[in-house]
Amino acid sequence: MSEVALVTGGGKGIGLAIVDRLAERGFTVYQGIRGEAAARPGIRPLRLDVTGPESAEAAVSTIEAEAGRLDVLVNNAGIMTEWGIPVTGVTAAHLREVYEVNVFGVVTMISACVPLLRRSPNPRIVNISSGLGSLTVLSDPGSRAFLAYSSSKAALNALTLIYANALRADGIKVNAASPGLVPTDQNAAAPFPRGDRTTADGAVVPVELATLPVDGPTAAFRGPDSLDDVIPW
Repeated sequence: MSEVALVTGGGKGIGLAIVDRLAERGFTVYQGIRGEAAARPGIRPLRLDVTGPESAEAAVSTIEAEAGRLDVLVNNAGIMTEWGIPVTGVTAAHLREVYEVNVFGVVTMISACVPLLRRSPNPRIVNISSGLGSLTVLSDPGSRAFLAYSSSKAALNALTLIYANALRADGIKVNAASPGLVPTDQNAAAPFPRGDRTTADGAVVPVELATLPVDGPTAAFRGPDSLDDVIPW
């Protein structure tokens, strides 16, 4: 039986590239999306809203009924809402909206998926983070930072470490990946050059972490180009 993966936010951008790369590697991939998509070889679209526990539980129930286990969870769903707003103009409402997806959504998905991950001989969780969430990077006064987004990714990094340690006894590896700056719909309004990296480039490290061997690392933060790129927490 092929390995089974669930990718949240899998309908476009980097998430879609991760879905495609995992399917190319022989995975059965559940493509978590909020809308509709056509099934393709190795890819099973799955209606999923990470902000809704009922939606997460329904998705997991579908995977359990069809596959019986889950080998990989990629928490890719994320939002950024503060382009053009200075730090002092970002409100608590902005943070609540961003954290609902970028932080609470991850907790919802991990809580729902751990029982199925425990059935895998080599379970892996990959959290899509960002160098913008590195406290080492943020401590530089000249670094680019966004109050809601950067702090949400810093929180995600903390979740990664806490879950990695808590789930070691279950053999579940939990790692964070930074895909780097990739032009996507999410950053279309960015007031700075977005470079020429492709979504396929952004998917490289997430896919490598999603396909780690049993003796691979846990509690690691890697990217954007290879597993050799270690990002400070």
